[in-house]
Order: sequence, then C-alpha cells, then structure tokens
Amino acid sequence: MTRTVYVNGEYLPEDQATISIFDRGFLFADGVYEVTSVLDGKLIDFAGHARRLQRSLDELEMANPVTEEDLLEIHRELVRANGLTEGLIYLQVTRGAADRDFAYPSEDTQPTIVLFTQAKAGLADNPMAKTGMKVISIADERWGRRDIKTVQLLYPSMGKMAAKAAGAHDAWMVEDGVVTEGTSNNAYIVKGNTIITRHLGHEILHGITRAAVLRMAREAQMKVEERPFTMEEAKAADEAFVTSASTFVMPVVEIDGTPVGGGTPGKVAARLREIYLDEMRKVAV
Repeated sequence: MTRTVYVNGEYLPEDQATISIFDRGFLFADGVYEVTSVLDGKLIDFAGHARRLQRSLDELEMANPVTEEDLLEIHRELVRANGLTEGLIYLQVTRGAADRDFAYPSEDTQPTIVLFTQAKAGLADNPMAKTGMKVISIADERWGRRDIKTVQLLYPSMGKMAAKAAGAHDAWMVEDGVVTEGTSNNAYIVKGNTIITRHLGHEILHGITRAAVLRMAREAQMKVEERPFTMEEAKAADEAFVTSASTFVMPVVEIDGTPVGGGTPGKVAARLREIYLDEMRKVAV
C-alpha cells in the first residue's frame, strides 16, 4: 500500500512527493523535527510536541508554516488517509529552498514542511518492555545545542551502529564524566526509592515523554532527583530505563556488559510505563 504523505500543503502518494535539491534541510541540516506516537488511532501528547516544535523553530529564528490547529488537522488526516491505528507520525520543517549560502536566506523564503506516517504494530505491547534493553557507553561528540530538536542526527546514528556492533540496543552518551542521554531517548537510573535523571539544559533534549513521565512519577509519590549521574552510578543502580515518544518507558537491564539490578526489568520502570500508557490513552486526541 502506498502511503499518503504531506508536503507543503498537499496530500500526495509517497512516490509523487518531492522537495527541492536546494532545500536547506538537505544542504545544511537546517531543519527541525518531531515524532508523535499514535495509539488506537489517536495522537499521544500532541500539544507537547507542538509546543516543542515551536520552541525549536524560535531558537533557530525559523518561521512556522502552519498554525497548531492546522497541524493537528494534518496529523489527523494522515491517520485517517493511511488507516493508522498504531505507529508514528514524523514531522519535519526546514528553512526552505534557496541558493546555497551559509547565511540564512531572506525572510520571505517559504519553509518546507513534510509529514509521513510509519505503522508500528505492537508499539504499546513491545516485548522488549518485558526483557529490557542493553546499552553501551560512548563519548558525546554532538554539537552544543541538543535542546533544539534538529535533523542533525548523524552522530546518534553512529552511536546506534556502535551499539548494534557490540550486540546492544542503544548507546548512552557521556560528557565530562557524566551521562547526557541516549541516542534517541532520555536516560534514567533508580537508586533506592529515587529516580535520577539529568536536569534540563542545552546538553540534552527536553523530552516530551520525559516531562510527562516525571510529572506522573511525582503524582504517584515517587521521589525524583534531576542531576547528572556517572556510568559507575548507573552500573550500580537498582534499575535503569529510558523514555521517548516511540518507546514510552523502556527498562535497561545491562550497561557495558554489566547487569543492572538483577539483570531484569525493575518495578519502577514497569509501573511508570503502565501509568504513562494508561493516562496518555485517556487524553489522546
């Protein structure tokens, strides 16, 4: 089945969708993106993703080509047109097409906006939630503004491949002796009754799932500490897990070959995943 995608105001079959070779997203990675999960045909935490999209655009002085209301309708139409019940919607906005120049083009350059769906059966019932992930550590060699969700994803891709080569599922990045985040997720450890995760700043992505999970953890009377932690702390933790829009809450059971806790998913991660999926399904749009 050919997917229906959205490109600059048009819904098109995917094999008819094109953008300019002069698009700055292609030439300079001058663009931002968001990924929104779909469960039961509805959007999970859409408002959060729309807010972060606007923040990323503002940080790069880039125009938003659509209103939040129109963006919601585009998402819903793609869900309908593609019969999507469980999966993801990818959204990308770039500064648009202009002759190649390091300087930004004129302000009247029309931004490029692209959206497409990815069907992911079993997204909520991912078997890895029962077995857990294995991660390795790598040096964090990305640019300094990781809080902006740009399409500059080459180094995270390299990290994913390094993890795959090591027989693991993902890599946690380390800078100045402490963990920043995973290649496509926020990282956490649990010690005693405390959930520990790095505080917000330019060093990590301000995860939408992160914000929801930490809010729910506090509402459930769980103790949360936002601070950096080392790989040594992580290996000695009782539990570890990650959060992202596509994995929700996913336990980590091994770090650099060392089992975490008992080497099996812990109770805190399991409970947070349960709470998150239950509450997000209730408010999905």
